[in-house]
Amino acid sequence: QLQASGGGLVQAGGSLRLSCAASGRTFSNYDMGWFRQAPGKEREFVAAITWTAGSTAYADSVKGRFTISRDSAKTTVYLQMNSLKPEDTAVYYCAARNYRESTYRYWGQGTLVTVSS
Repeated sequence: QLQASGGGLVQAGGSLRLSCAASGRTFSNYDMGWFRQAPGKEREFVAAITWTAGSTAYADSVKGRFTISRDSAKTTVYLQMNSLKPEDTAVYYCAARNYRESTYRYWGQGTLVTVSS
């Protein structure tokens, strides 16, 4: 129901844009988030956007470099990643939660981002 794409190999300082497309159900009243998991590490929060797209939040480690957005139809969420660093290397997952809940219940399959130094 959530399909993440856009990962790949990029040099440090480069950019990538991840996409997360929803299918099979509507996520129009869902907050959307991006998380990542690096090898040997716990999954961590990266960014989130409310269902109205009126508010965003970012991890300190990506603030000022990453931008989360969603299209007006609320079917696709994007993560624009600029000034990438080797420590951004991870599998990136998109997730959705009903705006009334605190738990992300729907998860995409993940897309690998590798940043070379």
